[in-house]
Amino acid sequence: MTSSFDLQEELQALQDTGNYTIDHEHDIRSMEPGEMDALLQQAVSAIAESSEAVTSPDTFDILKSFLKCAGAVPGILMSKLLDLIMSGFAAEVDAAAHDIDHEDQQTCAVHKVPIEMYAFLLNWSARAAETVTVPDEDAPIVAPPKPRKGRGGKAAQPRAAAKNKTSEWSWKDHIAAVLTLISKVLKLKTSKIWTVSAERDTFIGCLTAPAYHITENEQYMKSQPIKLGVYKVICLAVKHHGHGPAAQTTIMQSLQYNEHLPEPMAECLNVLLKEFDHAQLGDEILREIAAKSFNAQDTKGPRNFSKFLTQFAEWAPRAVLKQISLLLSHLDSESYPMRMAIVEIIGHLIRELASSEDLTSDAHQTQKQLNGLYDLLIERTLDLSSYVRSKVFNVLSRLCDLPVKFPKQRLAITGVAVTALEDKVAGVRKNAISLIVKLMVTHPYGLMHGGLLGMQEWEERYREVMAELQKTEKALDDTLTGGADTGTTDKGDDEREEASSSARSKKKKKRSRHRSEDAEDAMDVDEEVEDDAEDEVEVADSIIGDDEDEEGGPSSSQKSELGMAALTDEQAALAALESNQLLHLRLRKRYYSEALSFIRQVEEAAKMISELLGSTHKTEVLESMEFFRVAHEYQLDSAKIGIKKMLHLIWSKDNSSMSEDGKELKGVRSRLLECYRSLYFDPLPDMEPKQQVNRIAKNMIELTYDATLAELTSLEEMMRYMMDDDRIHSDVVNMLWQAYSSERPVGKQQRRGAIIIIGMLALARRSVVQDRVDVLLKIGLGPMGKADLILAKYTCVALQRLNGSAKKVKGSLLDKSLRIDMDNPVFRKLQEAIEHPCRSREWFALAEQAINTVYALGDRPELLSNTIIKNLTQRAFRRREKKSSASSAPEDQPSSSLSSAAPQNADAMDEDPPPPSTQALISTMPGSTAVPAKKSDDTGDAFELSQLLFVVGHVAVKHIVYLELVEREWKRQKQEKELADKLARGAGDDAASKDGEELDQVAGNAEDEIGDRIAAVRETELLYGPDSLLALYGPLLIRICGRPDQFKNTTLRAVATLSFSKFLCVSSQFCDANHHLLFRILETSRDANIRSNIAIALGDVAVSFSTIVDENSDELYRGLSDPDLVVKKNTLMVLTHLILNGMIKVKGQLGEMAKCLEDEETRIADLAKLFFTDLSTKDNAIYNNLPDVISHLSVGEHAIDEEGFQRTMRYIFTFIEKEKQAESIVEKLCQRFRLTEDTRQWRDIAFCLSLLLFKSERSVKKLIEGLPFYRDKLHEKVVYARFQEILVKARSNKTANKSDAELNEFENVLEENRKQGEEDQAFEKRVEGKKAAAKKRATRRTARKRQASVDEDEE
Repeated sequence: MTSSFDLQEELQALQDTGNYTIDHEHDIRSMEPGEMDALLQQAVSAIAESSEAVTSPDTFDILKSFLKCAGAVPGILMSKLLDLIMSGFAAEVDAAAHDIDHEDQQTCAVHKVPIEMYAFLLNWSARAAETVTVPDEDAPIVAPPKPRKGRGGKAAQPRAAAKNKTSEWSWKDHIAAVLTLISKVLKLKTSKIWTVSAERDTFIGCLTAPAYHITENEQYMKSQPIKLGVYKVICLAVKHHGHGPAAQTTIMQSLQYNEHLPEPMAECLNVLLKEFDHAQLGDEILREIAAKSFNAQDTKGPRNFSKFLTQFAEWAPRAVLKQISLLLSHLDSESYPMRMAIVEIIGHLIRELASSEDLTSDAHQTQKQLNGLYDLLIERTLDLSSYVRSKVFNVLSRLCDLPVKFPKQRLAITGVAVTALEDKVAGVRKNAISLIVKLMVTHPYGLMHGGLLGMQEWEERYREVMAELQKTEKALDDTLTGGADTGTTDKGDDEREEASSSARSKKKKKRSRHRSEDAEDAMDVDEEVEDDAEDEVEVADSIIGDDEDEEGGPSSSQKSELGMAALTDEQAALAALESNQLLHLRLRKRYYSEALSFIRQVEEAAKMISELLGSTHKTEVLESMEFFRVAHEYQLDSAKIGIKKMLHLIWSKDNSSMSEDGKELKGVRSRLLECYRSLYFDPLPDMEPKQQVNRIAKNMIELTYDATLAELTSLEEMMRYMMDDDRIHSDVVNMLWQAYSSERPVGKQQRRGAIIIIGMLALARRSVVQDRVDVLLKIGLGPMGKADLILAKYTCVALQRLNGSAKKVKGSLLDKSLRIDMDNPVFRKLQEAIEHPCRSREWFALAEQAINTVYALGDRPELLSNTIIKNLTQRAFRRREKKSSASSAPEDQPSSSLSSAAPQNADAMDEDPPPPSTQALISTMPGSTAVPAKKSDDTGDAFELSQLLFVVGHVAVKHIVYLELVEREWKRQKQEKELADKLARGAGDDAASKDGEELDQVAGNAEDEIGDRIAAVRETELLYGPDSLLALYGPLLIRICGRPDQFKNTTLRAVATLSFSKFLCVSSQFCDANHHLLFRILETSRDANIRSNIAIALGDVAVSFSTIVDENSDELYRGLSDPDLVVKKNTLMVLTHLILNGMIKVKGQLGEMAKCLEDEETRIADLAKLFFTDLSTKDNAIYNNLPDVISHLSVGEHAIDEEGFQRTMRYIFTFIEKEKQAESIVEKLCQRFRLTEDTRQWRDIAFCLSLLLFKSERSVKKLIEGLPFYRDKLHEKVVYARFQEILVKARSNKTANKSDAELNEFENVLEENRKQGEEDQAFEKRVEGKKAAAKKRATRRTARKRQASVDEDEE
């Protein structure tokens, strides 16, 4: 057997285990477990006597028979078999090792065959071990003990059996021991046993094969002992037995096909490099990978190799650095994972070069390498793949943590990050924002001044150092030239200056040569800094040069040797004193210049990032919020704008999601609250509790400064959330009350901010204001409120919170609002606030909120409203004495009147204008009789009349809401009464039940009666009832609004129009009779504010009486073409609301909405896009109106230019997704060709057809069927080009098994008709030319005849 065993042949035969032949094979499959055990025991006994017994044919065949039938061998026997092979192998290896150390070559060769046989058996065992039967199916070798009878006996047997079976066999438990044995074998000096290298390579391959086989199982490689054992086997084989080439081939194959092996293989090579000091295998693998090429379609291979390269570069960057020149070829690879890997490798190399302390390397060469690597990264920010671009910014972010800051590269990185904020991919923008945040956090400009990045502070420092630098340079120049003035002549000065300048020029040339060599190391920011550095060198050279030239330069004959020595000593001393200071100032200037460049770049980025706060991508929004949080901490000037804009994110829906790296992302709203808490509400360390409370309260108040209405609304929602979560301590609330009610002089803004925040907090918790109503009345509605109307307005808002903020549940009659008796002091104070004489425009906002408060809290608000209106009416129309100043004016030209107010400054209401005449108004009041106008009897005031009309209009609207509450209250009372009656009656018989059903029907009728009664009050009594106070003012409003030529006061007209709009919402009768006046004002008014208010008011009127506005919707769309931006925006928003909620029908005017898509103002265009996006969710809304939109924009007075039409249609057609809709549109558009002779319309229709995708054959068929309608239009080049585009789409979307015959035929028909059309056109032109020539000849003949007749007459 010894002479016949050939390891190579046996391994080759083992490839096909089923056909592997054994000379004396035992039929293991037919044996019982006991027989198997007895057979195996024979081999055990033989090998126990001598490990060389394996060479015995009987023993070897027994072992091979078991391995061949491993699937039928019980687990416990397989474990015994493996232990036998391993113990025999170990004994043989020990014997061989002993002989190698003590015997000669011939004695050692005896161990070759036994060792090869054991290696062969171990190799086979590793393959066969995984085919062993599952433990649950193992048959017991020994009969199990008889189960114990009695309680619990049945349950005990399965558990014991299961435990026994699972403990019998597990290949995973033996792997570590097998690998340890292989490592032991590999420590042999194989060259003394195998003298032929081919045989040794075969043996080493046989030993390492189990290790490679184990790596293919991902679960095995997760075990640390197994993984380390595999590494040791491979490393020993490579290091000591020439296994490198075979290992290289195997590792490359593993990387190609196993997704779990890139990291383990990289770790194995790292172990080989670090622990075994063998770098050759790693280098060869890197070279082979560098030589490979990957295409864009290959996904698995590039990903595996990219993971391997990235991991290996992280663990062994120096090894990768040696091969980086070859690996860089993958930057041009078609496969983006490979480009991403190279980007990460560059990052690891930069980190290694920047942080290593290798004294043997050249610093200049290292810096040159770093510059080149950074340039490669910056270049990759323009990669075609967004994944690569994102990876670049990710790598750059990690490099920001390096201890070396690289100022020049940081500025370049900041620049490319700012540019990337405009990238079209959200992931790239997100990583760019993250990089900018990292650059801010790790910026190198905090060594001298603490690290804050306020622009003004840094500019001031820059100016200071510039001034100091100029001063020092001047002093140095004076020092160098001042000493030479004593005892010298002009000639000596000239000579010395010439020598000095020549020396400086020589030094400068020398420096310039040196600088050109070190150009790669330049860290200057801009040209200014470079010039500064050059000047610095020149000044230093001039100092040294002067000293040198003093010795060797020509001296004046008039200068004594003593004077020369004294001058030299003085200049040297002063130069040495000031040179260090000058160099220090130069460096500071450069430091400040770089800091300013960085700050300016970040400020530019902040503008773009503020726009990204409105992004639809959650990760991008979260990163933008983090940017502004960090920017606020570093006190960037633009941080406040972003922090305020972030407020609007409080309305975001808070759905959790996962990021790209698998981490759970916080919701936008949660992150917003967290940011604001960290910035404004979290306590600071080392601060007293009282100071903490003062700081938090101050921060809350400052949030209201210069805030818009939208910002205040969002801030209110945020405060409500924080109050609900108990994030605001009661001490902070008390401090806000102190700021509001302080008797000491407090800034107006601070006191206003305090009550604004208090009102917001009370929205979540009524008790915030419930206990301090007296303070509100004393401060906000007292003398301070009268002096500060804005304070009074927000005090009214806070009082409204007493009513509670519980939202009404739809369909519920429950009302949790609080109502107060009308004799409460609150209402008296509110009445005083409204009636207090005032001429400020802020009064209107105060009056609005005061009336809101009356209707929110009062149980009978109409009583107080009546009193207020009557009092204001008396004040507006009271008889006044004419001022003496007006007596000198001519009687026929009164100084001021409502009908002819001074137009120059009609809006200036802060000062009292001369009292105007009100005779014209009084004569038109309801119930008044016209009396002859007197010249100076009655005078009135336009502002007081404006106040009256404003209150009247707002009371009318609030009373509608109040009537709805009354209706709900009546229904609730009725429901409670019925429920009480039902409970009192109790359960009755069927007859009683039937009566109850009849009573329910009666109750339903009663509810209808309540609704009808309230509707009748609103319709007929409020504006037309004989006892209605509001009815008196309807004609007055109509008169003022209808006579702008007579009532020219701007404020009066604006208020009257607003109140008139509110009256239209009260009664359909009043609206039907007078709505045309509102449309006329919208058309004719020159005041943009009035037009804007009307646009909003028409939306309210449409909600109340949709049919009336729907009949006149053309007038409403007119606001879309208004020159004023606010009017256009309000009209667009109102129409969006009305159309999307189905309050008005969309007719042919949708084209006007489509025009807004091309508006110059981005906000208008964005609102229009949002409208069409929402409209597309309605059933077929865009499809149904598409023909009208095309007609509206293509022909007629509303048509737009052709390019704008194409951009608009390209956007709208993106919403046509259903194929059936596309088929119908094809048919309709084809029919339109026959209805027009305008070439512009031909082009537009053809363009719209080309926008369809033609995914189905039916669409193409419809197009072919419509050929008769457009065949005579194909001679137009643009039309024909559009049909060619359609053919390209149709071919790309057709099914693979469909032939091109039909499309080819259609293309030929199009070409024939195009040629025919061109010929017809040419023929028509020739005919027209001939007609024109004939007409011209006829004209000439007629002229000649006429001339001839004239000549005859003369003769």
